[in-house]
Amino acid sequence: MANSIKAIISDMDGVLWRGSQALPGLTDFFNFLFERDINFVLATNNSRNTPADYVEKLASMGVAGINPCHIVTSGTATAITLQAQYPAGTRVYVVGGPGLKRLLCDAGFQLVERGAELVVCGIDFDLSYDKVKRATLLIRGGARFIGTNPDPSFPSPEGLVPGAGSILALIESASGCAPIIIGKPERGMFEAALRQAGAKPAETLMIGDRIGTDIIGAQALGIKTALVLTGVETEASLRASETQPDLVFAGLPELIAALGGI
Repeated sequence: MANSIKAIISDMDGVLWRGSQALPGLTDFFNFLFERDINFVLATNNSRNTPADYVEKLASMGVAGINPCHIVTSGTATAITLQAQYPAGTRVYVVGGPGLKRLLCDAGFQLVERGAELVVCGIDFDLSYDKVKRATLLIRGGARFIGTNPDPSFPSPEGLVPGAGSILALIESASGCAPIIIGKPERGMFEAALRQAGAKPAETLMIGDRIGTDIIGAQALGIKTALVLTGVETEASLRASETQPDLVFAGLPELIAALGGI
């Protein structure tokens, strides 16, 4: 399989780092990609930050040579998707981080507290009852409910904590309306990553830590998959899953060693 891989799509949270802590093999992984001139895209469901923010984070961890075109987030995918469907100036209420808000503003949307036509929800580390209440009332009043991604949990240094999917579930329960999901495992995220990598599915490897989004979504497009056990999944959850990745590694060092023949 290694010789057929020409490009790599990699998740970030749980693969490259946990919160602000780099995982073992981070710098070696990027040295491996640059030395072999392998096209790559980092595709994350985390909508809190912009691609530029992730470039800065990687630089702070000792990884140089990354630029925003290497990164696709569920926030960028959401902004691009909505931009194709709604005119500039469309009123949007956001439950999410500063990066998501910035991306939607840059895409021409008007961020409002009242009278929104769209409610866009992603990970929000400052979630409050008032935000959930406002989103619920807007959706019940006719606003379309958009979710950046369905991840129920988020890998942090302390362990798994609530993710965007948990917030979506809360608002769905209160509003009686299910969100339209943009990020992984939906096709849009993977198609955007493939375009940016300039690669075909059959020659691409997806590296992720979550079966329900990274692995299932990639396999639906015919992309080869590798699961690392440094994020969400465990050996027990892997054994219990009906979906199985093509490759499984304890972490990045083991993955690099196995792919050394590329």
